Amino acid sequence: MSLAHLPTFRRFGAALLSAGGLVLALVAVPAAAQTPIKLVLNWKYEGPQAWFFLAQDKGYFKEEGIDVTIDQGEGSAASIPKVAAGAYQAGFGDMNALIDLASKRPADAPVGVYMLYNTPPFALVVKSDSPIRTPKDLEGKTVGGPANDGALKLFPAFAKIAKIDASKVTITNMAPNLREQMLVRGQIDAGFGYVTTVSFSAKGMGLDPAKDLRFIRYGDHGMDLYSNTVFFSRSFTKENPKAVQGFVRALNRAVKEVIANPDAGVDYAIKREPLLKREVEKEKLLATLKNDMSHPEIARIGLGDVDDARLKKNIALVAEANQLPRVPEVQEVFDRSFLPARAERASATVAP
Repeated sequence: MSLAHLPTFRRFGAALLSAGGLVLALVAVPAAAQTPIKLVLNWKYEGPQAWFFLAQDKGYFKEEGIDVTIDQGEGSAASIPKVAAGAYQAGFGDMNALIDLASKRPADAPVGVYMLYNTPPFALVVKSDSPIRTPKDLEGKTVGGPANDGALKLFPAFAKIAKIDASKVTITNMAPNLREQMLVRGQIDAGFGYVTTVSFSAKGMGLDPAKDLRFIRYGDHGMDLYSNTVFFSRSFTKENPKAVQGFVRALNRAVKEVIANPDAGVDYAIKREPLLKREVEKEKLLATLKNDMSHPEIARIGLGDVDDARLKKNIALVAEANQLPRVPEVQEVFDRSFLPARAERASATVAP
């Protein structure tokens, strides 16, 4: 190579080194960090949790810069203390158990950010031929339910409103999968539970809930309560507000998709737990939409939100009936600041 070409070579080499440095710099820059969020559900994997799985598997959470891990739960009331203890950043569980903790330990209690079950699902179930016809008929009887069941936790409040002498009711606990069996065998006179959950457990035993069982719903006796909400630890909402907002936005997007197309939603539940039966889980999902997520207020306030006046009454009722040490304010148990705009939370129609 002649000396005449040396400057050109040097310029080319310098450019090459510069480009190489740029490539190395690009390789060295890590991808945007995803904020980790551990979520504990209300129960074992099932169809009515489809929106959580859809949001995860379709990448909606990742699009919001969050890396969500989803674990099964052990009851709607059990998820609250798990988040309060710091084992999880988020949970899905009973608002009324959250109110209880907010009264007793306000600094530790999680805060609701997206209401899903706005129609009270709490009920007592009896056999269709049972002499128990009214709440008062429970006196002198044995009623059973899993220790973390939401309806059982609310029984003191229900007893006060329905004028039941709770001291005359014997309460026993059992594993969730034994409730319906013990009822059918006469080992308990009535059971605590959610209408949808009990109905499908009974179907699994070969019973026809419409013919073989009767439900005494709390909502029919003056307890127009909220139920399961998505909640976050109070510290996480303060330290990672954008992550919470992103989670809620992704979830809302998924909820609307599942409502519009339940069949597609069930796909994601089956993918999570292949042993589930598709038709059963679809029927369970549709029943949840109808029984637990159909409060008329949705048309006015949209998906995910609460009516402050209604929640205030809910809080007061739970506080009085359970003799809580203090009555929490609405904003202590639910923070709507993370919700998407009302237009993004318009209710959808369930596909036929």
